[in-house]
Amino acid sequence: MPEFVRSGVRMAALLALGASVAACGSFNEASRKFASAITPYKVEVVQGNVITKEQVDALQKGMSRQQVKDLLGTPLLASVFHANRWDYVFTIKRKGVPEQERRFTVYFNDTGLERFEGDEMPSEQEFVASVTTSIKNPKVPRLEATPEELAKYKADQPAPAPSADTSSSDTRTATPPASYPPLESPQR
Repeated sequence: MPEFVRSGVRMAALLALGASVAACGSFNEASRKFASAITPYKVEVVQGNVITKEQVDALQKGMSRQQVKDLLGTPLLASVFHANRWDYVFTIKRKGVPEQERRFTVYFNDTGLERFEGDEMPSEQEFVASVTTSIKNPKVPRLEATPEELAKYKADQPAPAPSADTSSSDTRTATPPASYPPLESPQR
């Protein structure tokens, strides 16, 4: 290989290396915002039962399994090895909202609900507020036209063409055409 080709290859490699190092150094907050704007859609993942403070307050010792199930829903984990224990787990992963995970366990004995324990559960309003991503100053379009805009629109529209059949004074009884054009072109 001639010497000028080798030096050209070396020069191209050095330029590529320098460009990559410069690109890494210029990745700042504006670049991060741009990169996050073009990232693909991330699926919202919601698993388990939402248990609120109001539901926990309604639990009472001695409730039957069916009453607990009616109040809290079907447990996410009901193990054969722990027949007297139901575990309720709730997780949500959503873009723009901090990841949430809550656990709640219900214990039964022969007479019914024995005890329950778990994370501090939010009230229904607190839960809704925690998953709602509020948009600051949403742009709501105006849905009504002003009389001036309507008048301008009517002025821009062409006048309707006079009907060819002026003998009939009742325009509500229009006769349908004898045949309709084909839906597909005949050249298939």
